[in-house]
Amino acid sequence: MRLPLRTLVVSIPFFLLTFALSAQLKQAAPPATPILGFSPPYAAAEHALESTFQSIPSAEKAREWHRTFTAEPHPAASERNNQLADFIADEWRKQGWEDVTLRRYDVLHSRPRSVSLEMTEPVHFTASLREDAYNVDPDTNNPAVSGSYFGYSASGDVTAEVVYAHSGNPEDYDLLRKNGISVRGKIVLVRYSNPYSYRGFKALTAEREGAAALLIYSDPAEDGSARGKVFPDGPWGPESHTQRGWASVPGAKHIAPEEAHSLPKILALPLSWRDAEPLLENMNGPEAPKDWQGALPITYRFTGAVKVHVKVDMDTGMQPYTVVEARIRGSELPDEWVLLGNHRDAWVFGGVDPSSGTASMMELTRALGELKQRGIRPRRTMVVCSWDGEEYALTGSTEWGEQFAGDLKKKLVAYLNVDESVAGAATTAGPEGLSFSPSAVASLAPVLVEASKDVRAPSGKSLYEAWRATSMRDTKASAPPLDSALVETRIGSGSDHTVFLNHLGRPVINLDFTGDYGVYHSMYDDHYWMEHIGDPTFEYHIALTRIWGLVALRLANADVLPFDFDFNASALEQFLRELEHKNKGELQRLSLKRLHARIVEFGKEGDLLRNATSHSLLSGATTSEEKTRRLNEQLLQVESNWLDPVGIPGRPWFQHLLYSSRYTYAHLEFPGLTEAVEKRDWKLAAQQAGLLEKALKKNTKLLRSARSSWEKNKK
Repeated sequence: MRLPLRTLVVSIPFFLLTFALSAQLKQAAPPATPILGFSPPYAAAEHALESTFQSIPSAEKAREWHRTFTAEPHPAASERNNQLADFIADEWRKQGWEDVTLRRYDVLHSRPRSVSLEMTEPVHFTASLREDAYNVDPDTNNPAVSGSYFGYSASGDVTAEVVYAHSGNPEDYDLLRKNGISVRGKIVLVRYSNPYSYRGFKALTAEREGAAALLIYSDPAEDGSARGKVFPDGPWGPESHTQRGWASVPGAKHIAPEEAHSLPKILALPLSWRDAEPLLENMNGPEAPKDWQGALPITYRFTGAVKVHVKVDMDTGMQPYTVVEARIRGSELPDEWVLLGNHRDAWVFGGVDPSSGTASMMELTRALGELKQRGIRPRRTMVVCSWDGEEYALTGSTEWGEQFAGDLKKKLVAYLNVDESVAGAATTAGPEGLSFSPSAVASLAPVLVEASKDVRAPSGKSLYEAWRATSMRDTKASAPPLDSALVETRIGSGSDHTVFLNHLGRPVINLDFTGDYGVYHSMYDDHYWMEHIGDPTFEYHIALTRIWGLVALRLANADVLPFDFDFNASALEQFLRELEHKNKGELQRLSLKRLHARIVEFGKEGDLLRNATSHSLLSGATTSEEKTRRLNEQLLQVESNWLDPVGIPGRPWFQHLLYSSRYTYAHLEFPGLTEAVEKRDWKLAAQQAGLLEKALKKNTKLLRSARSSWEKNKK
């Protein structure tokens, strides 16, 4: 029996569209390409809707949005950033979005009163702590641009010897100790990368080592002249570029600053390599090893002879952050939400981070608003948020997520996050173009792959074909990757998805294009960089808008929510095998056989349920709306069941058993189990493995029950 066409939208125009499509199907037109979670008639209607949606976004309009958002520096708590909040709210109202609301959160903020750095021995040198202006880019002459600083740095005045500690990771300090060098009471100079670790982790590590202050600089080996042409001629950072940032770690709460373990207690300051070079070249101590050498024309040494005076005076206090929120209420399932978001605040102009994402978001909301104006609503409610204070500890999204935690845990289908849409230079990307670099919880990875086949990349290929080509190029593989390997299912922190995944247990997807990019968090990350180097045509901005919108529409309109728990289980099995491989020879006191078995059982039930629902949809069998709604509730509950309200050991705010992040922001799978294994705490590891087994058993039972109910009630 064929399914009757359901009311996908409430308007006459879309009824006519659906009716016409149904008539075409009866005239033996080729069937529409299937879509996960949709029956054939609804898939045909969805494809037609998506075609209309994709025709709306404009590259030139994205360019205009981008110029508006990058016209002035707009860090969190600044007057300009607050003006942009009002601007976004006004634009969303004009676009037809509903319930537009500005939510204010009074939070701990930090900005500099004054900072200075001078070398006092063996020669005198005063660091500029400023970035050079270029006449070709008038924005770099803007007097509102700040000098170097780290948000949440401690204030103070320190004069001490300088020690070069490579990347500032724990193993770097171990090597210094082996060479008889202590950093206690000294000023540590470290690089941002090689290997990468987040600046807050560097501050935390330096503090634990007893350092008096921390200087972090960008070496040209990582993001400067050693990589290629520098700004304004290329994508990499010039000699004066400085990477600003915040120096705390995730998890800050509303307590007195002196009680917050996440806030650093030492002075911290970012430097350009131009300001760091005199410090490094005047050292006369032991030579650092080869892998500590950088791209400056000097010999890098551990220490010796260099003493500097650092003074930092920060204005730290409560300031208002504003989250802008709007929605298009669903026509049939208004209490099921698909959330879209991008942060608004930038360290300076934010050409890539975040304003490329903001421009893509504004075209997305314009297109969805135009559909609504034509009478076309999604079945489920779409919510969009412009976050504030992302650059300061992910504050706006965390406040909003915690405020509405009860609703979000029950109603949120997924959060689709775009921090920056174009974080790379199309001008240096070659014929294959920029890399599409999304990440997603494993249960939603197949949805993303499927949707990419219906979006055109700037190269003219489908986004799916372009994605496979760039993945092959980037990994230097001899053959394109399998679909199962396209989506990164290991998700760290560092953006606004964190509260939704790690604290609330809701599925997330992150979307962006990546490539050569060396001006991160600097003044040079601006409209000029994007218009001349990053995405001159703004076609990548629009490709991102389109894939963002297609995934959102499919999640909002699907009959059956397209979670793939069989694929989810495959990813979990891979995570577990990686843990075993990295700790080979150390797991004799911990048996993971039961955990492997539970993953297999979970995957089997996921496969059976997926096959049962797919067969029903594709065969035209029907089931009641109430039974379908109940099934979707059960599918959402699976994701909720990965939460442990106690949290992972030592970090109770992080409650997801499968996903978390290290202090470096790097991804961390099975966080409680993994950290216990790494500490060789076998009792705790066994407890954490037991929690995973329990959650898998619970979800396996839930999937089995959902399948039984679905098959029993088919008509």
